[in-house]
Amino acid sequence: GHTTGPSLNNDKIYKFAYSSEVFVDRVKASLERSAGFRISSGVDVNLLWRNPDDDNDQLIKVTIKDVQVENVNERPDTKSIFKGKSTEKIIGKNYLEALQRPIILQLSRGKVKNFYSYENEPGLVQNLKRGLASLFQVQLHSGAVREVDVSGECNVTYQVRQDQVTKIKALDSCEIGNAGFTSPYQILDVGTKVTSATIYVLEDSFIKSIKAEENYVFFLNSRQKTNAKIVSKQRLELKSVHAGPGLVAAKQAAGVIQTLDSRYVALPLVAETVHAECKKCPSLSEHWKTIKKHLHPENLSKAEAPRSFLSLIQNLRKATKEEILQILKSENKELLPQLVDAVTSAQTPASLEAMLEFLDFKNTESTLLQERFLYACGFASHPNEMLLKSLTTKFQGEIANEEIRETVVIVMGALIRKLCDRDGCKLPAVVEAKKLILGRLERAKKGDNVKMYLLALKNARLPEAIPLLLKYTESEDGAISSIAITALQRYDVSFLTKEVKKTMNRIYHQSRRVHEKTVRTTAAAVILNGDPSYMEVKNILLSIGELPPEMNKYMLSIIQDIIHFEMPASKTVRKVLKDMRAHNYERFARTGSSSAYSGYITRGPDLSSTYDLDILYSGSGILRRSNLNIHIFNRNAQLHASQVVIEAQGLETIIAATPDEGEENLDSFAGMSAILFDVQLRPVTFFQGYGDLMSKMLSATGDPMNVVKGLLLLTDYSQVIQLQSGLRASAEFQGGLSIDISGGMEFSLWYRESKTNVKNRVAMFTAGNIVVDSLFVKAGMETSLEIETALDFISTVQFSQYPFLVCMQMDRVESPFRRYVTKYESLPSGRRYTSRKAKVEQLAGSEYPLHQENSNTCRKVFSTESDSSSNWF
Repeated sequence: GHTTGPSLNNDKIYKFAYSSEVFVDRVKASLERSAGFRISSGVDVNLLWRNPDDDNDQLIKVTIKDVQVENVNERPDTKSIFKGKSTEKIIGKNYLEALQRPIILQLSRGKVKNFYSYENEPGLVQNLKRGLASLFQVQLHSGAVREVDVSGECNVTYQVRQDQVTKIKALDSCEIGNAGFTSPYQILDVGTKVTSATIYVLEDSFIKSIKAEENYVFFLNSRQKTNAKIVSKQRLELKSVHAGPGLVAAKQAAGVIQTLDSRYVALPLVAETVHAECKKCPSLSEHWKTIKKHLHPENLSKAEAPRSFLSLIQNLRKATKEEILQILKSENKELLPQLVDAVTSAQTPASLEAMLEFLDFKNTESTLLQERFLYACGFASHPNEMLLKSLTTKFQGEIANEEIRETVVIVMGALIRKLCDRDGCKLPAVVEAKKLILGRLERAKKGDNVKMYLLALKNARLPEAIPLLLKYTESEDGAISSIAITALQRYDVSFLTKEVKKTMNRIYHQSRRVHEKTVRTTAAAVILNGDPSYMEVKNILLSIGELPPEMNKYMLSIIQDIIHFEMPASKTVRKVLKDMRAHNYERFARTGSSSAYSGYITRGPDLSSTYDLDILYSGSGILRRSNLNIHIFNRNAQLHASQVVIEAQGLETIIAATPDEGEENLDSFAGMSAILFDVQLRPVTFFQGYGDLMSKMLSATGDPMNVVKGLLLLTDYSQVIQLQSGLRASAEFQGGLSIDISGGMEFSLWYRESKTNVKNRVAMFTAGNIVVDSLFVKAGMETSLEIETALDFISTVQFSQYPFLVCMQMDRVESPFRRYVTKYESLPSGRRYTSRKAKVEQLAGSEYPLHQENSNTCRKVFSTESDSSSNWF
C-alpha cells in the first residue's frame, strides 16, 4: 500500500553511520579553522511492530553504538584536547552507558508520535537521543506544517522531488520556552540570522541518507564586524542492511513497549533544560578581590574598568543575597559606588533585595550610594515590575535627603518608559506609578515639587500627560515652563497635536504674556522639529529682527543650521525664504554671538553619530544657555546618547549690565542638566542666589563639578540556543561603559571673561561569548572590543566689548581601539586548546570645526588672551 512516511522492511536491521558536528567562529571565517567538536557513532535501526489496521503506524528501535568524540578539524597531536583519551574517559562511564541504551520511536505517517526512553537518564543524554530521533521525522509530500521536534514547536516547509525531500525549519518560529533577554536600545543590541535545512535521500521507501545543517549568526548592531556564528551539522548514512529480528505480534503499540521493557516511558520530543554546573569558578568574594583595583575611581577611564565591571555582573548574577551583602558590607567608600553600580546592574531578585537592605534612605550619610543605585536602576537593561514597585514604595516612605527623593521619582519615570516600550504599560506596578506621578503633579503647590514631577514625565513620555504638560508650558515661572516644553520636545513628532503647536506658537510669539528667551527658543525648536507648516515657518522668519539682539542672532543661526544640516524642515524653510526675498537682507544681517551648529562626529556603515551645539547669550554677554547633544543612529533606530545643558540667569548685576526685557527680576542662578542614554538625570545647581554666587566666585578654584560618574551596562543580550543535534549553546553579549562627565563655569571680573567647560571621559568594553557546552566537552569563542576616549567642550567669552567675543572648542583626543578574538576547546579536566588574535589601532583625535564665524573669533580671543596673564581674580 502507499505510505505517507518512510517504511522499513520486516526482519531487517539497517546499519547507519551518524555524526553530529558543531563549529564556532567569526561569520566570514572558513570552517576549517573553527573551534568545535564531533560526536560520531553507529546507529542500528529495525522495525519492531506494524499496526495490523494501519500500515503507516510502526514502532522502530534505534540503538547508538561505538561512540567517538573527536576534533572537528584536523589538529596536530600537541593541539588536540582528545589525544590519548578513550571515549569512556571523555564522556564518563554513566553517560556512555545511557547513550547506548536503545530508544523506541512510534512513527505515524512519517511523524514521531511517541518517543520512548528511560526516565532517569541524564538530560544531556536524552537530548542527544532526541536530536537523532527528530531526524526520522519526515513528510513525503510538499507543504507547510507546524511540527514538534527537539527544537520545540516550529513552522516547517517540505519540498519533495522524486526520492529527495528538503525540510526547511523556520527556527525563529520555534516555541521552546528558553528564557533570555535583549537590550533596551535597538542600536546597542544584537542582531541575529538563523537558518535550518535538512535534505533526505530515500531508497526502497526508507532513508538512504540525511544531511542537516543549521546556522546561527550574531552581530552587534553598532558594529557588524563584531560577530559570531554557530554551525551545527548532522549526517546519517545507510552503510548496510542485514537480516534482523522478526516483528512482535500485538494489537497496540503500548503492549509491545510493555513486553520489551516495562521501564520505557513516553517522553516529550522537545529538548529539556540542561544546566552546566561550574566546577572551578571563583566565589563572588574571590572574584571581587582580584578585580577591584580596576574599579578604583582613578582607573575608571581605562577599558579594564568596564571589562571588570562586566565580569563582576556575570558573577553577581549567580550569587545569593547573603554573598552580595557580605561584599557590600566589607568594602571601603572609594570602591563602594562602583560596586553599587555592578550589583544594581545585575538585575536579579537577589541583587535587588541586597541593595534595598544595604541602603538606608532614612539616612543622609549614604546619599552618593543611594544616587548611584537609583541611576543604575534608571539605566537597567531589562527592568521588571518588581524594580518599579520597590522604588514606588521607597518614594511613598521616608527619604531623608530631598535630592534623593527627586531622583527616585525621576528614575520611576524612566522605568515607566522602558516597561511601556516592552508592552508593559498595563502592568499593575506601572499603572500605580503613572497614577502617582500624574495625580501628585495635578495637586502640587510648591514649585520644586512641580519641577520634580515634570522631570519624571520628561522621562516617562506618556501620551496621556500631554494636556498636563501643556498647562505648565505657560507657567509664570521660567524654569517650570522650560522643563514642560523640553518634556514635549522628547515625544515622537506624531504626538505633537494641533493643540501643542498652537501653544508653542503662542509662547514663541508672546501672544498672551512675556516669556524668557530660553523658553521662547525652546518653543521654536518644538515647532521647527515637528513638521512645521509654511505659515509657522514664515511667522518665525518674520519675527527675526524684532527680537532681543542675541535672540535674533540665535534664531537666525537655528534657521541656517536647519538648511545646512538637511533636517526634515529644510524644504519648507527654503520655500519660505524664496518667497520672502524682499525682506531678507536687513533681517538676516544680524550681529551677535549666539549660535547653533550641527555636525557629524562619526559616520560609518553600521552607526553614525552627530552633535548639535547651540549657545544663547543675554544682551550683556553672559551665557544664558549652552546645549550640547549627541545622537547615535543607524538605518532603523536612533538614540539620544547624551545632552549637557548649562543654564545661567540673573548674572547681569555682577558686571553692572542691564538685563534683557522680561528678565529684570530673575534670581541669580547657574546649573546643569543632563540626559544620558535617553534618561533625564536630576539637574545639578552650581549656585542659587546672589550670596551663594559671590561666595563661590571668591573661592573659585575653577574645578569642574562632577555631573555623572559611574559604570553603565548598555548592551545586555543573553540567549540559550537549542541545537537540532540535542546540544545546547548560549550566546551572551555584554557592553559596559565607564563614564565621567563634569562641567564648570568660571568668571574673571578683572579680564571680563567667563569660561564654561564640559569634559566627557569614556571607556567602553563590549564582549560576545558564544559557547556550545556538552558538559563533557566545550567549544567557544569570545570576541571583544574596547575603546578609551574623551570629548572636551570649552567656551570662552570676553565681554569687554560688544558684540563680545566667543570661542568654542570641541576636541576629541586620540583614542586606542582594540579588538580581540579568542577561540577555544576544553575538557572539564582543564585540558584546553586556545587560539587568540588581537588588533590595535589608534583613532586619530579631532578638533571639530563648528562654523567659520567661530574659527574667526577664536583667533581674536587667543590673541587677546596672550596679552593678559591668565590669573583669575
